[in-house]
Amino acid sequence: MNNLAESRRAIRHLLDERSPADAIASYYAFHHADAKTQLAIAPANAARANGYVALSRTGMDLFRPLVTLRLPSDMADSLDLIYQALLPGTAVILIATPAYLPLLQAVFDIQTEEHLRLFVLDRARFEPIINVLVAQSEGPNGLPRFIIRRANSPDQEIVASASLNWQSPAFAEIAVNTGREHQRQGWGRSVVAAMADHVLRNGRTPLYVVSENNLPSQQLAQSIGFVDSGSRRILLQASVKLRP
Repeated sequence: MNNLAESRRAIRHLLDERSPADAIASYYAFHHADAKTQLAIAPANAARANGYVALSRTGMDLFRPLVTLRLPSDMADSLDLIYQALLPGTAVILIATPAYLPLLQAVFDIQTEEHLRLFVLDRARFEPIINVLVAQSEGPNGLPRFIIRRANSPDQEIVASASLNWQSPAFAEIAVNTGREHQRQGWGRSVVAAMADHVLRNGRTPLYVVSENNLPSQQLAQSIGFVDSGSRRILLQASVKLRP
């Protein structure tokens, strides 16, 4: 049986680490913590695989693994690979290309389905925003975070924050959270711009992943200099069915 390092070498050719379209999958396949990563490849034990399923334990959910994948072109091989990686009844969070949706609908009992757009920062359009209220701190995952606290608040309430979901050698995915009563005041834009500047200064390209239905978040990203990469992903919360 291949160990993790061997499995990663076997799937290296399936992903382009420099491409925004493969950035999420590349992070979880190659750079997520070894102790929190499992890879199933097809064919099993191959030196050069034609597909894989990655299971990653993340802070997103302590009980459901995050699943990313590249499937073989043959349907039967794809089914074999999925059921090699996941037992029926397993609850997962899954990120995949929309092209896989018909197969995933056959294999998974889907509770929620969200369609995502991937934005990438255009350096030529980006101008840093100077806001003295923005402070740098550390997020729960140990990665940097930029925050704005409510002025004169006794509990130092955070009203806007930009954090990193993950970072690879090439990319970093920015997430933003702004309190509902503090939206449309430019604070979300300020913390995202600060994070984007930090990511650029550290030699990576900022990414911003947002629901297709979240137009205000898309507009925020575009106002900073993010452009739609054209890449689409689906985010599913689902459980594995018995094999069809």
